Amino acid sequence: MSGILYLVATPIGNLADISQRALETLRTVDLIACEDTRHTGKLLNHFGIKKRLVSYHEHNENARTEEFAELLMEGKSIAVVSDAGTPGVCDPALRVVQKAHEIGAKVVSIPGAVAFVNALVVSGLPTDSIFFGGFLPSKKNDRRKRLSEVAAIPATLIFYETPHRLAKSLVDGLEVLGNRKIAVVREITKLHEEIVLGSLEQLAERFSSNDVKGEIVLVIDREEIQGSAFKTQGLKSITERVAELENEGVDRKLALKKAAKEFGLPRSEAYRIWQSEK
Repeated sequence: MSGILYLVATPIGNLADISQRALETLRTVDLIACEDTRHTGKLLNHFGIKKRLVSYHEHNENARTEEFAELLMEGKSIAVVSDAGTPGVCDPALRVVQKAHEIGAKVVSIPGAVAFVNALVVSGLPTDSIFFGGFLPSKKNDRRKRLSEVAAIPATLIFYETPHRLAKSLVDGLEVLGNRKIAVVREITKLHEEIVLGSLEQLAERFSSNDVKGEIVLVIDREEIQGSAFKTQGLKSITERVAELENEGVDRKLALKKAAKEFGLPRSEAYRIWQSEK
């Protein structure tokens, strides 16, 4: 019988955030696969857990995946952890998960912290529809191309960013996306946690010195006035279309639903635009 592959979420800053289920899993598995054995070793030492650690990162992912597959087929249990947060979210795990499914091993998620989710809920920006894009590209042209690709998505945009690229990304965001609302969330759950709210223009100016440290999440509002964008394309605005449908005898609720479908938007987003255009 095949073993079990556990994907164990670990704290993104505050060690007290780890779950009892995560601790119990780490205590009982045969092996823990981690990005950095020293980093995970400190976590285990803090909770008095002694377990064999094996490195598992982007540079040895292929070879390790095959090793872990053999262990799983022998009935061993393996926990995969990242340095912080949920493995598989901008961290290694995908290949070993795919392999586990391929050989018929059970895959179990032990839930916990995810930095972009926590950043989103403290940002005060809409949570009804989101787009998570991982890390923005490091090169300017690639970064601007990526921002252009997601500019029209009717959702709150979320990206990870490094301190030394933050200033450049904010400037690129302003030029490509326009002056949208944004939250720069830094060191979430840690001692120096900081949530900075404002417009892209304001925050590009604030962080222009590039004197910033820590883990960073960018939470960017969707396009400010979608209706104007539709007009430039020769289309009616949400408000105009709803009014048109109401004049045809359609009740407002159904008119909003129909207009949202025609514009390719979630109903909640169509309602938000309709309210802003009133």
